[in-house]
Amino acid sequence: MLILRCPYCGICADETELTPGGEAHLTRFGPGSTDEDFEAYLFLRQNPKGVHIERWCHTCGCGKWFHAVRCTATLEIFGTYSAQNLRPPPDIIEAIKIRRPDWGGFHK
Repeated sequence: MLILRCPYCGICADETELTPGGEAHLTRFGPGSTDEDFEAYLFLRQNPKGVHIERWCHTCGCGKWFHAVRCTATLEIFGTYSAQNLRPPPDIIEAIKIRRPDWGGFHK
């Protein structure tokens, strides 16, 4: 079972109190975009074995969306941070690099 710390209210909640929102840091395409761009936004997602950045909502708590960085193979949690951040904070990136030296880095 996943236990994630909400960066807003500070509560450590298990996954039954949270709602997953899929891959984080996607570029949304709006009016005037090509069909291919919109299709990619809707359907083409990363599904890596390893480090992945996801969106989660603290549904049974403060109700806010946040990002979590975890390993999909081991369920190891590297950290959580505000959904307003455009990239993971330096301390989370450092934690990933320490435990996964072969990680390719953040590419958004």
